[in-house]
Amino acid sequence: MKNKKSILLGALCLIALNVFAQKPSKKDEVITIATDKGTMRFILFDETPKHKANFIKLAKDKFYNGLLFHRVIDDFMIQGGDPNSRNAKPDDMLGRGDNGYRVPAEFNGKLFHQKGALAAARDNNPEKESSGCQFYIVEGRKWSKADLEKQSARAARKLTDAQKKVYETIGGTPHLDGAYTVFGQLIDGMDVIDKIASVDKDERDRPEKDVSMKVTVKKMKKKKITRKYGWKYEA
Repeated sequence: MKNKKSILLGALCLIALNVFAQKPSKKDEVITIATDKGTMRFILFDETPKHKANFIKLAKDKFYNGLLFHRVIDDFMIQGGDPNSRNAKPDDMLGRGDNGYRVPAEFNGKLFHQKGALAAARDNNPEKESSGCQFYIVEGRKWSKADLEKQSARAARKLTDAQKKVYETIGGTPHLDGAYTVFGQLIDGMDVIDKIASVDKDERDRPEKDVSMKVTVKKMKKKKITRKYGWKYEA
């Protein structure tokens, strides 16, 4: 009887610990990317835990500080995070650097390439695993209903009506949905994307004048994030 009680008590403790572990946090990390064109702030999604944890770790380790936005395309996106871009010479070929590992894809139908989306770059590996460090921020453009239907046909998944409305009114790059992992969203500094995307660049889409970054992490109460930046968390 004593052994049965011990087993029951142990099981109840495990259940309690599991419930406690799943209790939503009242705080979240705000990612800040500072450049000479302005400052951008992002929230990373809990639905992409591997990407979120990886980006926060790299930021805390100061991995990104001094790296460049090495590829910028107006009405499309700005890309950075190549470790080879630190102290790179003007004629250096950039975009192939990595940090030695990939992050498994974390596709989620709720997360899409609207303007300000933070997403992981990748090569053409068949698993669509993400680069361990390179990322891009979506600028995109607004789409008419007719053009959006054509773009949707190129996407790897079907868009919801709400997502279509965002693409029509705010903009983005719908044909990338389902092919690259979106793991965050800009909550402050939307104009900075436009400023970086519109700089003069060479034939490889590298800015003629380097745009470097400094990435930091700050944990804040979710209520404060909502109050300060207007970001709304799901209940």
